[in-house]
Amino acid sequence: MTAGDDTVADSTRALRLQEASYPAVHYLPPDSVNWDVLQRTDTHTYCPYKGEASYYSVRTPEGTVEDAAWTYEDPFPEVAPIARYLAFYPDRVTVTAE
Repeated sequence: MTAGDDTVADSTRALRLQEASYPAVHYLPPDSVNWDVLQRTDTHTYCPYKGEASYYSVRTPEGTVEDAAWTYEDPFPEVAPIARYLAFYPDRVTVTAE
């Protein structure tokens, strides 16, 4: 995951979650994320399948990408493996999956 020229996250251990007819989402482990460029926001959303999500903006030299990433800190038991993993909006950062 990159924003501008900055690497935001890089992992070979991402979890891929497919939900209904939505595009698959890759959740990256917290130790693969460059926390120096992330800033927690006040944004929260609720998903009936996963629970409450918290959001992060990405700060780059070019500017801030608002609410570019989200995490489920305490997801429902059915999706517990994604706890504290981060996912990124592909229209806000560059996502490359191999």
